[in-house]
Amino acid sequence: MKNLIKRVAFVVLFSTMLFSQNVFEENCKDCHRDLPASLQRMFMAYLKVYSGEITVKAALKGYLMKPDKRLSVMSDLFIDRFGIKKKSKLSEKELEEAIDIYWDLYNVRNKLR
Repeated sequence: MKNLIKRVAFVVLFSTMLFSQNVFEENCKDCHRDLPASLQRMFMAYLKVYSGEITVKAALKGYLMKPDKRLSVMSDLFIDRFGIKKKSKLSEKELEEAIDIYWDLYNVRNKLR
């Protein structure tokens, strides 16, 4: 009986881990779904301004921790219409993880072979 309970618990735990969303999917994608600029387009705007992985990630982290119109890469028209994002409620570690996932998801250099 104990063996069966352990197996069921393992299957439930494994299924939860397998189907759970990551920090990026849980906290970022839904809010951006209704905006006219896709996450990919925003990524390209950051890449255009900051050019490299380290600087893009640092700029995103800085903006998400302390949003400011002067730090945004979005146009003034976009900001006037949709406003500045509210400060992220994620911990620094979660924020870094979400930014890493975002980078890996939209970085076209990783997809060129």
